[in-house]
Amino acid sequence: MKIAISSDHGGNNLRKEIMHLLDELNISYEDFGPQTDDSVDYPDYARPVAERVAAGEFDRGILICGTGIGISIAANKFKGIRCALVHDTFSAKATRCHNDSNVLAMGERVIGPGLAREIVETWLITDFEGGRHTRRIEKITELEG
Repeated sequence: MKIAISSDHGGNNLRKEIMHLLDELNISYEDFGPQTDDSVDYPDYARPVAERVAAGEFDRGILICGTGIGISIAANKFKGIRCALVHDTFSAKATRCHNDSNVLAMGERVIGPGLAREIVETWLITDFEGGRHTRRIEKITELEG
């Protein structure tokens, strides 16, 4: 599995924590920044992750901003992206099982690093169930035009 990861300035600390987790799990990833704590615009950092996941260059993406809201909205503008904003492990599992989410968004100002690590681990190990959920994913794809 190969992960694309990025944040805005409000998610820098949590992004670094998640990269440490990915290192511990021996999961390959590419960091799309930012490399500074200066204020940046979250759409600029959602874009490279969303584009590359949608293109199949990465299996999944992880995005982090202050709340996770703005960066998830930006990511979901890209065709083929199913970005889920998650702040609990139940939702992390459900969004993989039922929604086949390919990008995970979290908010650094909403959750702490311990819970974020649990969410990411749950999201990474959970498979899409298929079945009746496949029909629903196909309907989402139709909405993209």
